[in-house]
Amino acid sequence: MSEEHVDKKRRTFLRWTAFAVLVACCLPWLKRKKQHDTVWQLDPEKCIQCGRCATACVLIPSAVKCVHAYAICGYCDLCSGYYIEKPSKLDTAAENQLCPTAAIKRTFIEDPYFEYTIIEERCIGCAKCVKGCDAFGNGSLFIQVRHDRCTNCNSCAIAEVCPAGAFKRVPVKQTYLLKG
Repeated sequence: MSEEHVDKKRRTFLRWTAFAVLVACCLPWLKRKKQHDTVWQLDPEKCIQCGRCATACVLIPSAVKCVHAYAICGYCDLCSGYYIEKPSKLDTAAENQLCPTAAIKRTFIEDPYFEYTIIEERCIGCAKCVKGCDAFGNGSLFIQVRHDRCTNCNSCAIAEVCPAGAFKRVPVKQTYLLKG
């Protein structure tokens, strides 16, 4: 081989190596930039209320919280998202409440209506109330990632263990997925 041919091969090799290094350095930056355009969110239509949101999130308590769609709530006296099945009394005693952290506040409106409010600071995202509401109620309770708490991880720990595949990235402009 001539010296000129070897030199040409060397330059081609160096050029491709430099290109590969440049791509390897810029690719993470491009992915990070794309990540800022999207956030993690839970699709309430796919959620099966498995309870993993409460334990798999890197934050304690979880960034996933219960949300109440007041427009579809029946304001029932016997709320299946608030009370355990077959409660001994219809009162606010801890043994009658479905939520393990008493994150749902029950307020009397008028007979027979009560308003149920989520106290987000207490909510751990276990979805027990959501499961109860879906099973016997009208589905006005569902869980969502609260973006004022979420760190927007590159790879969401909850998304990795979600058996229903309910976690996905959504555009920042469409932060919350509402229940249909």
